[in-house]
Amino acid sequence: MSATPPNHRAAKRNRRVLAAAAGLATVGALIAAMPAGAASGERTAHRPHHGRTVDVQLLSFNDLHGNLEPPAGSAGNVSEIQHDGTVKSIPAGGVEYLATSLRTARQGNPYSVTAAAGDLVGASPLLSGLFHDEPTIEALNKLDLDVTGVGNHEFDEGAVELARLQNGGCHPTDGCYEEGKEFEGADFPYLAANVTKESTGRPILKPYTVWEKDGVKIGFIGVTLEGTPDIVSAGGIKGLAFHDEVETIDKYARELDRKGVKSIVALIHEGGSPASTSYNYDCDSPGAGDGISGPIADIAKNITPRVDALVTGHTHQAYVCTIPDPSGKPRMVTSASSYGKLYTDTTLTYDRRTKDIVRTAVKSANHVVSRDQAKAQDMTDLITRWNKLAAPIASRPQGFISADINGRGATTPEKPLGDLIADAQLAGLAPADKGGAQLALMNPGGIRADLVHKASGSEGDGVVTYGEAFTVQPFTNMMNVVDLTGAQLITTLQQQVSGPNEASPKILQVSEGFTYTLDLTKTGADRIVVDSVKLNGEAIVPSKTYRVAMNEFLAGGGDGFSVLKEHTNKLVGASDLDVFNAYLAANSSADAPIAPPKADRITVVQ
Repeated sequence: MSATPPNHRAAKRNRRVLAAAAGLATVGALIAAMPAGAASGERTAHRPHHGRTVDVQLLSFNDLHGNLEPPAGSAGNVSEIQHDGTVKSIPAGGVEYLATSLRTARQGNPYSVTAAAGDLVGASPLLSGLFHDEPTIEALNKLDLDVTGVGNHEFDEGAVELARLQNGGCHPTDGCYEEGKEFEGADFPYLAANVTKESTGRPILKPYTVWEKDGVKIGFIGVTLEGTPDIVSAGGIKGLAFHDEVETIDKYARELDRKGVKSIVALIHEGGSPASTSYNYDCDSPGAGDGISGPIADIAKNITPRVDALVTGHTHQAYVCTIPDPSGKPRMVTSASSYGKLYTDTTLTYDRRTKDIVRTAVKSANHVVSRDQAKAQDMTDLITRWNKLAAPIASRPQGFISADINGRGATTPEKPLGDLIADAQLAGLAPADKGGAQLALMNPGGIRADLVHKASGSEGDGVVTYGEAFTVQPFTNMMNVVDLTGAQLITTLQQQVSGPNEASPKILQVSEGFTYTLDLTKTGADRIVVDSVKLNGEAIVPSKTYRVAMNEFLAGGGDGFSVLKEHTNKLVGASDLDVFNAYLAANSSADAPIAPPKADRITVVQ
């Protein structure tokens, strides 16, 4: 199942390499060596070798989520530790700047490969999401991406749609978006080593690919997190099996080794929680890998030593860590935040005699995709073209807000925007003929952005456009109203902080009138103070039946809320986005905009 890049990809890469070589004399002096975690203005050196070893530049990123334009609000900033210990917030991201950053980084590096670790599409802003992420695939082709692993969001529209993004062809329902143009698909391979068809046991896409130049061979194995079925809609992955990341990577690393490919990089859509949210902190302090925790730490410690580096994602965090492999040798593990705000530059020193990476020579660092640099004109043209197609829908006003309403950027368990969305769902589904909902629950991961007061275009400050509302809720989940007992409601709250969610709680956003206390001094299910759970001031009665509004993802047990699958008497309503936009229209005006909710429904005991 090994594969080299298609001929047209190789030709494109060769043209770029020749251009880089021509400019080597002028730009080589500009590239300085830097250790892991250095400041954004510096770069890792890649020294060309003419003897036994050669330096291969590995550029990587993850979790772009179709953010072609610079992300708005707090989602578009990265934190940087300054020399005096203070922390600076830097606006970053946008594919126009990402393209410039990657192209600049490649200069003077004739051996350069660009890889990604999944969630490049899915949960995308309207500019990409409205067109089923075709604009993002087109942009990634222009970026000269060589390979990516799949993430959970690549399955948002199901495996069939993922195959279309790989292979091309117009959308089966919406057709082609531009007259005379058919979507060509990705120039780069999507790798899905641990996703197989239950009927055959075979991967749905290539499990690995081999990048090769002048006899230098590096194998890439791509996997998504084993828990993907818990965080995507069940219908889109019916008939698929998701396997253990370590076992899968080890299996294909052995296969690559038998084929003579000794240098291997794993692209893993699973991540960790760094000790600091600043991208340039020292992850190896006080010891190797001490600055990272979470699933990726255990995965990294167990993957076969045949694998030389791990490019990771999923948690939207930034880290460059050295975590020892099972043999005790240092191994680089990286992640570049999200939304194209950072990229990672890693030097892999390749030994031509052993065909392996010299691990002690591996260097890596994250770099800010600064908005102070020049924009890539081809990306500007791409954005302009797709914006023109999206404009009639994207710019349509939906409502008004008086200030920023934080969702993705909120740092508290209860998010102001989460409250607003839950209130909209309750209002839309409370009428008897709409379901008779008494409360609403919203999953925090479904809130993909903030609502920003500052105008994104010509609409004016405080105006919420359809495009902005879409960016907040891009999944178009259908709303459900179901029967749950009081006991099931309490179990739902407990499942936020226990079972699969104990290590990383998923706090549901709740509608007005539903209140309870979350005691973080306790552990597991005991964090929910049962006697505090109330609806409109009255204690929840375990034996009583309640009508609860939620999206279809939650109703299907998504995010580890298995008890929600036990619901009865389901009524399917409008989409979450339609419900939200209707609420904005009915409850705001230019003279009476919506203020940020107080986010005081969940009492948190620290």
